[in-house]
Amino acid sequence: MRVGDPLRTFDTPGSRWFRRFEVRRVVQGPVVTKRDFAQGPLVVFYEVTQACDLVCRHCRASAQPRRHPEELSTEQACALLDQLARFPVAPFVVLTGGDPLKRPDLFQIISHGVNLGLPVAITPSATPLLTRDVVHQFARLGVRRLAVSLDGADAATHDAFRGWPGSFQRTLEVMQWARQAELPLQVNTTVVKHNLGQLDRLAELLAEQGIVLWSVFFLVPTGRGLLLEGLSAEEYELAFEKLYRASQRFPYAVKTTEAPHYRRWVLQQRKAQGREAKSRSAANPWQLQPTNDGRGTLFIGHTGRIYPSGFLPVECGRFPQDDVVQVYQRHPTFLTLRNPDLLQGKCGLCEYRTICGGSRARSYALTGELMAEEPCCAYVPPKARRLADSPNPGADSCN
Repeated sequence: MRVGDPLRTFDTPGSRWFRRFEVRRVVQGPVVTKRDFAQGPLVVFYEVTQACDLVCRHCRASAQPRRHPEELSTEQACALLDQLARFPVAPFVVLTGGDPLKRPDLFQIISHGVNLGLPVAITPSATPLLTRDVVHQFARLGVRRLAVSLDGADAATHDAFRGWPGSFQRTLEVMQWARQAELPLQVNTTVVKHNLGQLDRLAELLAEQGIVLWSVFFLVPTGRGLLLEGLSAEEYELAFEKLYRASQRFPYAVKTTEAPHYRRWVLQQRKAQGREAKSRSAANPWQLQPTNDGRGTLFIGHTGRIYPSGFLPVECGRFPQDDVVQVYQRHPTFLTLRNPDLLQGKCGLCEYRTICGGSRARSYALTGELMAEEPCCAYVPPKARRLADSPNPGADSCN
């Protein structure tokens, strides 16, 4: 079977039991425990629409002002949530877009997911659609987390990135409304060359906002992101240093998206700094979660297409024709992505491959190979160094 071929299965009922995510307000985020990623994801992203009034420079979806006529209907969206609730452990379901608020049935979809026992989060755009009343309604419906985006430490940087003057100020207002509604708050930041120098200032700003998680995205060249300049491997290391310093100084947790080699950086710092660094990192449950594209993550597009992640456009099926649970558990692409023994190049030789594995989405975008080595990692594993120095490169290949 070729990469991306859909896996046709029958919808067979499975056991339903739900794990409630405990939310420890402000200082800590949800309690995250280890789970079997072969059986189910930690996080499912459901792109309820690609419609959005912003024109973000990095937009993965290349969002448009109007909704697509083939979006999943209300009934189909609720049926999708029914399937997600069949995973052995209820995944964290993130309703994303586009802008979810462009769907008039959004509150109905949220209510259905919450009633199933799914922990539901939402990532609306900071536009006039996102009002104080809407934020409070999210809280009343039982949304577990509101995620907003800040891509700069000042209005000029952020607004230019988002394509809408006033977006920075609106985002700060939304964060204030979330605190008033006692709704746990996450901030997403996409790092590219133009805002790398603002990470320290941004970390300081977020320390005053009562957030539970700072989720930092590293550019994958897809969608409108094809036009932006990402970081070099050395700049990744600089960004990791800034993020790790923030995770040690401030009360919120820090995680990366499409930069799993940050976990390698964290483990190296722990080893170098000893027990004290490990103790300070204990309150950051997301920092060392070994997720990756298709390994602990699942993405459902607005028309029901099933992908390992929103940044890895390899279609593996389509809901409602295909059973989402069985696609995640059995599709050859997902099985490949969850097998670190199939990693190529220095990633396959790396001692951190099971907790890192490199960004599969970036490797695919830049090389066309799912399991190629991470193109933006500066680390050279000792085994790769020995092979490079060996007069007979094949001699150590099985050790």
